[in-house]
Amino acid sequence: MIHMVDLTSSNLITATRTPSLSDSRFKQRLLLINKHSHNLTLNTTTRPIHLKMAAGDSTTANLDQNPGIEQKRIVIQNNHGEKLVGLLHDTGSKDIVVLCHGFQCTKEYNMMVELAFGLEKHGISAFRFDFSGNGESEGIFEFGNYRKEVDDLQAVIQHFAAENRVVSAILGHSKGGNVVVLYASLHHDIHTVVNVSGRYKMDRGIEERLGKDYLERVKKDGFIDIKSKKGESSFRVTKESLMERLNTNMHEAGLKVDQDCKVLTVHGSVDEVIPVEDASAFAKTIPNHELRIIEGANHGYTNHRDELVSVVLNFLKNNMHRA
Repeated sequence: MIHMVDLTSSNLITATRTPSLSDSRFKQRLLLINKHSHNLTLNTTTRPIHLKMAAGDSTTANLDQNPGIEQKRIVIQNNHGEKLVGLLHDTGSKDIVVLCHGFQCTKEYNMMVELAFGLEKHGISAFRFDFSGNGESEGIFEFGNYRKEVDDLQAVIQHFAAENRVVSAILGHSKGGNVVVLYASLHHDIHTVVNVSGRYKMDRGIEERLGKDYLERVKKDGFIDIKSKKGESSFRVTKESLMERLNTNMHEAGLKVDQDCKVLTVHGSVDEVIPVEDASAFAKTIPNHELRIIEGANHGYTNHRDELVSVVLNFLKNNMHRA
């Protein structure tokens, strides 16, 4: 079985399953190179798959999948009465790994999708969802929102516990990496955590987004409106959300993670968004920690996605069911 792939001028890729000469496992690689966001729709005999690529992220999407695995759309209400929308890659395992996206991303970010496929290939169920104010979920997008996203994650974990399923691990990329570490520091019910390129020093990276003198401007006006390259309004940074970001202390959070909670931090050596030094700081702070630096990888692991998936899978298989 192979996939026939058609490219159209609208940047939409449609793949359909057709018979082939061999019954051996196939591997599909779709190389998408563009400076703008992409949407990919993969039509199979089992269900559609939507894959979003972050702006500027050209990568090879490795979409090995088991045609017997279903994706189930699940809606979960958070503590604020908002509906969180997610997709469960259900292998039938009692254990579930929850995947958390980063800033201005969604559950459809290609990294989240590839990690979910990698897990399902090894018989592990994965749940990827949109934080409130992002993607399909209800709520208002906020610049900070770290504590609320921790609450969203708790709502997801509690939902599956009520369904007699076990969230055995949580994984987050970038801002999502901060969320999973913060969750582990506040709640002590998850003992396997993966922090992919999370930020340690929270005062860094703000000027690049908000411009110079951002503190003075937000104190004066109460907010800063961020515009896209086209001059359109993208989102509003309120004084409250900015101060939450600045007051989020990842050093204190790391120290509060339980000794019996094993944390893996993965970081690219040439990360252009969050410096690799932040990963080393997590390693020095979190009591039970493993550090993996992927040489040559950027923030999105554009050319190192297979290596990222492999590192994550090996860590999860070795730690999810440890005594």
